[in-house]
Amino acid sequence: MERFRLPRQKLLLASNIIEFFGFSPGDRSAVATTSRAQRQCPFLQHKCVKTLSDGEISGACTLKQKNGGPVICCPIRLYAKNYEILRDIARIAFGPVIPLVPSNATTHKSGECIAVFGKGWGKELRLPNRGHGGGYFVDWVLAHVSATGELIDFVAVEVQSIDTTGNYRDERATYLREQTFAGASKSGFNWENVNKRILPQIIYKGHVLRQEPLCQKGLFFVCPTPVYQKISERLGGNLRPYPIQPGALTIIWYDIGAEAPSGEPRALRNVGQLTTTIDQVALAFTAPSNLPPAQVYETAIRASLSQP
Repeated sequence: MERFRLPRQKLLLASNIIEFFGFSPGDRSAVATTSRAQRQCPFLQHKCVKTLSDGEISGACTLKQKNGGPVICCPIRLYAKNYEILRDIARIAFGPVIPLVPSNATTHKSGECIAVFGKGWGKELRLPNRGHGGGYFVDWVLAHVSATGELIDFVAVEVQSIDTTGNYRDERATYLREQTFAGASKSGFNWENVNKRILPQIIYKGHVLRQEPLCQKGLFFVCPTPVYQKISERLGGNLRPYPIQPGALTIIWYDIGAEAPSGEPRALRNVGQLTTTIDQVALAFTAPSNLPPAQVYETAIRASLSQP
């Protein structure tokens, strides 16, 4: 069945890769060229896990669109400095001096700690299947554990970058040959995922976590700065700040820093954070804000009827 489609604004598909296997594509230092040759991710110290549609390793960490700033397009890029974002969240939620410990290493001998459940940190948390579709799994759980091994409270963490559209294969192949790429790739970002996937998941998982008596500080959401800006734009730009509380959503957004010396990745900068509530996000998501112009359907129908 053919669907009725409104005219879409033309997408800008012109960009360049500015971080490739963790380094500037033009960085000819031994560590950068080795990273590209071995397809290594310097942020996790193992093979890059970002792949193209045919299974080839991508290597693209960050793209910069024409007339725009850099956009982190791989969530692993957000795990720089040995998962510093998890330490940032632990400091906000539990205080500055409690150590993070892999979840499979937590015993009463660890003393008071934050047990980390997530990929690469020991045990991943096993949750029951929902059964009728719709996932409520989160990327990370940080559990505050007492010196005697008792669970005090916990927070959940979601980490999202943004998917790319179009194609940067020629540019990627050029950099793998250690050559300079002239021009731009026909690649952009799938911002519609903010509406279709990211915000609905945040709202749903936030409501699930509100049922948890020990989840006293809610859900944390980590993303690149441009993703936060798109979320803010979609929600009308007027989310009210709230204290951290059950049912809260704390968004923390990051950017890459200035160009680094040869042989070093750029820094990851904590740009800002906002704590609001899941109810505020859900209300703003369904509110009639940021609507298209009035009579947009009528205009599209008349334009179509006037065509031969």
